[in-house]
Amino acid sequence: MHRILQEAPGAFTRTFRALDLPFDDPVAVTLLPTDRVDALLRFDTADPASSFLLAVQAQEKEDPARRASWVYSLTRLNVEYGVPPVLLVVCQDRNTAAWAAEPVDIGLPQWPALTMRPLVLGPHNVPALTDPAAAARDILLATLSAITHGKAPEADAVLKALAAGLRAVDRDTASIVIELAELGLGTAPAAQIWRDLMVIEGRLEARTEDILLMLTRRGIEIPDNARHRITSCTDLDTLSAWLTRTLTATSAEDLFADD
Repeated sequence: MHRILQEAPGAFTRTFRALDLPFDDPVAVTLLPTDRVDALLRFDTADPASSFLLAVQAQEKEDPARRASWVYSLTRLNVEYGVPPVLLVVCQDRNTAAWAAEPVDIGLPQWPALTMRPLVLGPHNVPALTDPAAAARDILLATLSAITHGKAPEADAVLKALAAGLRAVDRDTASIVIELAELGLGTAPAAQIWRDLMVIEGRLEARTEDILLMLTRRGIEIPDNARHRITSCTDLDTLSAWLTRTLTATSAEDLFADD
């Protein structure tokens, strides 16, 4: 977890800008313990007055009772940390997103004591990233895209792009993204698609590592272009053929001779 948090300021900056969110760029992001919401992050900015807490809550359906708990949680967080809290609600359908975005007034209709305004992300304002290259460039946005479009017709393509994009990040980050996506998809049918994709990705990764290991043990140099071709391949049959060729190859290019 520590590595993704070290890289999080840049990742969140890209995502904030892509989603046109009105927050200053963070210089540090800290994961805080919580039992009030799904996740709690502290964003410190260059101007301390702009620092804030981000309380993240996944919401699968309308639940009027949840709103009161949100108000209570935000009030407690504000008192506990002395930093303004922002509630981020992540939804998978437009109706739930519209419901969650409604301001919540506490007090008399003619004189509300306070008003809570959640920030809502859903299929209405998060792009559906179906390009693996785009997913690799912004893995955080790709993860949000996968979660918010988990019930959409394009869910399969979005999940496949995220799965491919994981190849561009380190193993620790990939593990976190895999877990976040599965938790965020919840009970949506896309959750099973994601689990199946992760099984395939595991096989691809293992086969790729076998090829690179065999070449290395045989003292064969692996140029960058050959390494990229091997690690970016998403066809198990092709990788199996290349693995077989590592037994007789005299150069990395020999793997691709018959392709």
